[in-house]
Amino acid sequence: MLLNLQAPTPLEYFATLVQSDQGFPLLEVALSLAQDEYPQLDLQHTLALLDALQMRLQKRCGRQTSMLERIHLLNRLFYGELGFGVNANDYYDPDNSFVHLVLQTRRGIPISLGVLWLELARSIGLEAHGVAFPGHFMLKVLLSQGQVVLDPLTGRSFSSEELTVQLQNLLPRLSHLNEESVPLAMFLQSASPRETIARMLRNLKEIYRLQQDLPRLLAVQNRLVILLPQAWNEVRDRGWVHVDLHHTEAALADFQSYLEHVPQPLDAEDVRAQIQQLRTGI
Repeated sequence: MLLNLQAPTPLEYFATLVQSDQGFPLLEVALSLAQDEYPQLDLQHTLALLDALQMRLQKRCGRQTSMLERIHLLNRLFYGELGFGVNANDYYDPDNSFVHLVLQTRRGIPISLGVLWLELARSIGLEAHGVAFPGHFMLKVLLSQGQVVLDPLTGRSFSSEELTVQLQNLLPRLSHLNEESVPLAMFLQSASPRETIARMLRNLKEIYRLQQDLPRLLAVQNRLVILLPQAWNEVRDRGWVHVDLHHTEAALADFQSYLEHVPQPLDAEDVRAQIQQLRTGI
């Protein structure tokens, strides 16, 4: 039996990490997103840096430290002493999504800061989760008396009234409802680790799409297709990137797979027309 001793490619490594929802290693997967851009990235070094921060925080929490006080201690370390916060000067820089750089610069966007915060929170026994709130990734901690929803940019907690106003501003269809009628709980459900990584990738997808950076956009699409094997719209979107890169065979394969798995999509006519055009050009 022949053994393959070659190191896995970044995409192969990513596929191994995300193959199961059980024990999904959120931080390691989030770190691995940078490997296309930074192939020499030492993931273990970055994990060790976070381990050191976790130990530093754990020393401040005794057995009698309440969960609410643990949140305060975490925020004091994360935002106060370490100075983590938003990269307001260049919010749409792709580097804001690369967690190893956020750990170095202390600057990021809500979701990358949130991933780091969650790892620290769980290390001190907090039942913390990400929240895929519209327009702004958030954090929540479940307590015996309820839940606390926090802004990952500052650590500040939100009231129900503030969250309702944000929802109504983001979703005009809710603006006519009174506060009691807005389905706030629906938008505060915990985001799974897979959903969190999908949101990180889609942030990068939008940045690279706007920049017309096709090679990087394709790398992101490849990861989305692996991460979300039933999301056939991502296969279709990868097909359009292949078209722009003149990858005819790959584009045809993606479009055909999309139509096979989504029998009556709204864009079927456009996709079939593109398939015909590609076949004509072969």
